[in-house]
Amino acid sequence: MINKRIVRTLFLLTLMFLSLIGYLTHFEIFRKEAVERHAFNKRQWAWEEDIARGTVTDRSGVALAVSEGAARVYRFGSLYSHVIGYNSKIYGKTLLENKYNKLLLGQDDFTAVLNLAGDGKVGFDLTLTIDHGLQKLASDQLGGRNGAVVALNPKTGEVLALVSKPDFDPSDAALSKRWAELTESKQSPLLPRATGGLYAPGSTFKIITAAAAIENGLDGGVYEDSGAVTIDGASFDNFGKKANGSIDFRQAFSLSSNYVFCTLGARLGGAALRETAGRFGFDRTLDFDISVTKSRFQQSDGGEADGAALGIGQGETLATPLQMAMVAGAVANGGVMMKPYLVRRVTNKNGGTVRETRPQQLYRAVSPEVADQLTEMMIDAVRSGSGKAAAVSGVVVAGKTGTAENELLTKEKNREHTWFVGFSPARDPQIAVAVMLEYSGGSGGELCAPIAGEILRYYKK
Repeated sequence: MINKRIVRTLFLLTLMFLSLIGYLTHFEIFRKEAVERHAFNKRQWAWEEDIARGTVTDRSGVALAVSEGAARVYRFGSLYSHVIGYNSKIYGKTLLENKYNKLLLGQDDFTAVLNLAGDGKVGFDLTLTIDHGLQKLASDQLGGRNGAVVALNPKTGEVLALVSKPDFDPSDAALSKRWAELTESKQSPLLPRATGGLYAPGSTFKIITAAAAIENGLDGGVYEDSGAVTIDGASFDNFGKKANGSIDFRQAFSLSSNYVFCTLGARLGGAALRETAGRFGFDRTLDFDISVTKSRFQQSDGGEADGAALGIGQGETLATPLQMAMVAGAVANGGVMMKPYLVRRVTNKNGGTVRETRPQQLYRAVSPEVADQLTEMMIDAVRSGSGKAAAVSGVVVAGKTGTAENELLTKEKNREHTWFVGFSPARDPQIAVAVMLEYSGGSGGELCAPIAGEILRYYKK
């Protein structure tokens, strides 16, 4: 009896010991970095007392965030509040200030072993992929309207501009003065809409529907577009109920015909559209330099009416502006979606490279042949269709407009989300862009295409 008790006690102690070892191992492997990086981890501030936090610059060396004594100074105020974030002892850290905190403090373990960190008094500097001039232009173009602009290099994935409105002053003094207002505002100024906001993509999703139609041999035939169509008891109208008459697949894309693309969506069905959307990054987690909300596609197949709604970017489809810029970028890059990135290089105080990001393929969205066909259709959409306002003199622009219904339209008129996505030069793309205006009413061609045109004009090579 005594031996059994001893065995049971030893078994219990061994189990407790192994559980403790297991938890510590799990914590060290899976949770350590997240806890260390947590915005309200007070031990972070102990590291910072005697370290000059690294400088953040744009791609050309323009200083965006610097340390002056104990103060973190954001040289362009609110312009990078949704990219760099803020660094506050009271309110914590966000975005790049949080994700790259250890590197900004020169605390990277790997580089410490290689003696790249120097004397430990100066943190590492971050060089971003952002073009400061383009960032400012995009912000100015949005003005006081809520929305987002994303611009990237489709061949490399470098993010050239990342703007969300409304924005805010990330300085300590401004945060302390306005914190209650920022956190309680119905405008949600702390939300980085470009990466964290989810919106119905509307007709910009027709790029994906068109890809699925081409791959499934549904890109032929002629349609008699009467301006409205009823599918399985559900009615769908063209924007403004405009009847386009006798049109083919390519013209339907250029004119953004809901009549045709609802018909195609019903024929394709939810499963085929979901598979194609998945290749363009929907329902996939994106490893990015700052947190990104996963873009979503309806998980149930539904009936023909569901397929019709999904075919025009409605239903349960939701996307971030970054996601839709990546969709345009994949078409621009021959069907290959590159992994987007914000931090180009990390350097020490002597200018030595600590880390450098290399371009990386993310997904093969479509074949080069399908991408070429989509490009030609997007050229038509800007040249003679709904995206005319995005045209740039001397450059061939490819694009797609979008106007998306949302929850506010059940109570208020003219509150649609409006979109434009595109790239240029169409046959040797250097920049892809997504513009989204939140609850703006009107149409994407009227409101977002002109903004995109100014951005593409600025970046004209």
